[in-house]
Order: sequence, then C-alpha cells, then structure tokens
Amino acid sequence: MRIIISDEVRSKYPDLHVLLKRVNGLIVRERSEELERFTVEVYQRVRSCFSLDSLKEDPIMRAYRDFFWRIGIDPTKIRPASEALIRRILSGKSLPAINTLVDAYNLASAESRIALAAFDADKLEGDELVMRFAKSGEEFLGIGMDKPKRLEGREIVVADSKRLIAIYPYRDADYSKVTLETRSIYLMTCGVPGISLEDLKKAEDLAMQYILRFCRE
Repeated sequence: MRIIISDEVRSKYPDLHVLLKRVNGLIVRERSEELERFTVEVYQRVRSCFSLDSLKEDPIMRAYRDFFWRIGIDPTKIRPASEALIRRILSGKSLPAINTLVDAYNLASAESRIALAAFDADKLEGDELVMRFAKSGEEFLGIGMDKPKRLEGREIVVADSKRLIAIYPYRDADYSKVTLETRSIYLMTCGVPGISLEDLKKAEDLAMQYILRFCRE
C-alpha cells in the first residue's frame, strides 16, 4: 500500500511530505515494565531540551501551528499532536497509556517533535491511501468520539478505498486504530509545509526503533 497526495492538495501545499511504512509481526500488549522505565528516560530528555516558553519558538512546532491556521484549525484550542504530547511532559504530567505500540510511537513523536499515526493494516481496504480535501457533509468517526462528525469540505483527510482513516494531521479514525489484536500496521509520519523530508525520515526511524524494541518478542 502507498499513499497518494491528490492534485488539489499538492497544488496548494507543494512542499507537504508524508511517509507511510508497513510493519509486520508485531505483538501489542497492554503494558510493559521495560517500556514504563524507558518512558521516564524519554521524559527526562524532553524536559532537558524544551520549556513551555521555548517550545513556542521551535521551528517544527511553528510549522505545524502555521499549517493548522491555514486549514482553519485554531492550534491554541486543538494542539498539533506532537506539541500536545510535549506540553504534557513539560507540565509534569504523564502521557496517556494506551498500549505498548501507541505508547512507543507517542514517545518517538514527543522526542522528534513530528506527528505520527498508526493504523491496523488488516482493517484497511484497497491498494492505496489518498490524501485529499474532504467532501462537504462527509462523516468521520474519530477515536474517542461518541458520534460521527460532519465535515465542512475544507479539511484534509486520508482515506482508503472505502472510508476515511484520518483528518490530517491530528485525528485518526476509530475503526482502524491499533488494538491488542493488531499484528501489522501502517505507520504514517505526518509532515506539513516547512518540515523537511530529512526530519520526517529521522522521526520514522526513531518510531521504528521504539516500536520494534517494545512490540516484538
């Protein structure tokens, strides 16, 4: 499976990059003592690199914030994913514990400052994912949502051959989320204008390192 950026999105955001990588043979657990110990180490590294004040001026954080404004989202109300994770850590809070796979790539996201997402590969339909603008009235049910959201048509979405799997780059669909039964995933490394392909590849490599460390025997 590959990801295709539609002509409409590409023409408006020519320097937007996104990576997609399949990972097989995974074992997802509810928790891991080794991962919990490692989490403390990552928290220490993040806190040594950033403060809440310096985070605002970080060029990657600014790129995500600028992109959010361009697509009609107020980033002070809906934080870009990596910024939300880092802010929790800097505020002395723990990241939400979901499962070992989600927790592992969330740590990579906080450390790299790049937004990451993962989808259960066995739940996706078709041979490709398409990033496009939403259709007016199209419905999307995200993780943690009680009922579907009706989209306005200006949102950027990612879809398989049948359904939406994400509102890009901040909300993933409930039906394709990673669970304890997940064995294969597609890892999506979410770029926006102003973030280099090199930075995305570094984030993908870091996420792969953490995922394989904690989700393989």
